[in-house]
Amino acid sequence: MAVSAYILIQTEVGKAAQVAEAVAQISGITSAEGVTGSYDVIARAEAEAVDDLGKMVVSRVQLVEGITRTVTCPVVH
Repeated sequence: MAVSAYILIQTEVGKAAQVAEAVAQISGITSAEGVTGSYDVIARAEAEAVDDLGKMVVSRVQLVEGITRTVTCPVVH
């Protein structure tokens, strides 16, 4: 069974749309949308295992220009 998670993303001022577009292109990300509130973008991710999910966030998502902070929230089934 695949692991799913929401990734809550804070961005630099004025970068939310660009970050959402870039994150949406990453393999394993099923959606990424700009939102209002404490976070600027919320992405939904899927991976084969928790370890793979962590690697995706650290090695791909967090490297997107304009991201200042992420919080990964695994979905509990």
